[in-house]
Amino acid sequence: MMNARAIRVNLADRSYDIRIGHGIRAELPKSLDFIRQGAQIALVASPELKRLYGDALVKSLRDAGYAAWLAEMPDGEQFKTMATASLLYDQFIERRMERNSLVVALGGGVTGDVAGFVAATYMRGVPFVQMPTTLISQVDSSVGGKVAVDHPKGKNLIGAFHQPKLVLIDAETLDSLPARQFRSGIAEVMRYGVIASPTLFRTLETRMDAILAHDPTVLTDIITESCSIKARIVEEDETESGVRATLNYGHTFAHAIEAVTHYETFLHGEAVAVGMLCAGEMAKARGLVDQSFCDRQRALIVSAGLPPAVPAELDAAEIVDAMKLDKKVAAGRIRFIVPTGIGSVEIRDDFSDADAQAAINATRA
Repeated sequence: MMNARAIRVNLADRSYDIRIGHGIRAELPKSLDFIRQGAQIALVASPELKRLYGDALVKSLRDAGYAAWLAEMPDGEQFKTMATASLLYDQFIERRMERNSLVVALGGGVTGDVAGFVAATYMRGVPFVQMPTTLISQVDSSVGGKVAVDHPKGKNLIGAFHQPKLVLIDAETLDSLPARQFRSGIAEVMRYGVIASPTLFRTLETRMDAILAHDPTVLTDIITESCSIKARIVEEDETESGVRATLNYGHTFAHAIEAVTHYETFLHGEAVAVGMLCAGEMAKARGLVDQSFCDRQRALIVSAGLPPAVPAELDAAEIVDAMKLDKKVAAGRIRFIVPTGIGSVEIRDDFSDADAQAAINATRA
């Protein structure tokens, strides 16, 4: 077991720790000093995560004196719905969960988002803990308190801000992640490099083989750096009214690409990688970055085994239309996050539909 590293997210009375290490999931029971001994704990997990880690965690919580039980939900973006939330509400009500009960979300981004949304709304809000088991959730969705379900018309349209009491990240759980899912998560780490950290970007360029081989030290390093960046941004802008929007680099295009492909073609990180390529091309056309930036970004994406372009069969105009349902649209104008170099981005709303379409097509050149 690797000693845990701790990052504090300072949000006044909503502050919490992110604990990161390799083999540290057993620390969960002793980390729950913020709830009363004997409290009811619902560990939310998919059947697969129940088998891998959930049953053992429930036993350890019971051994520590908590009334722990496992609430199952299906995994996959297609289940990030109000119907799945209702399934959890039913289980919570049947078990007579109270306002001082705790929800623990064990799984990837879908589990964390849905369980967090249910925790935010059940009895007007109960505390919850994030235990992310995918790279994409460890470096992104588990931190910052954004919880949501999807609507048929768009991603994350029904949601809330509900900060966790603790984020416990065990990098060892990544060993059970399918390779494609793991690569998908690397895209979100790349995103942090482009928006805030040339050092992280360079680490990805020089240590990709070690990352893909699940080297514990390198993995813990990149997860820690990613979470540190996100923590700083969340502290500055908890509800995404300003700088937090920079975390959406690549996501405006990505969410639209996911929507037009009905969430069936791309994993989220794969769509983000393609979205980053689009954002880079749009910035290059405006003179904000040069060709070397786009080449360097694309080479890194390819080295991680991520998609190198928007597929030719997708219509650029349809993707741009889907962007207009994005939460980042203000007064009818799409806010794009565009790079100005490795480690810096800008929030801009002065790009036209034609600019966006041209950027999408440029990735195919």
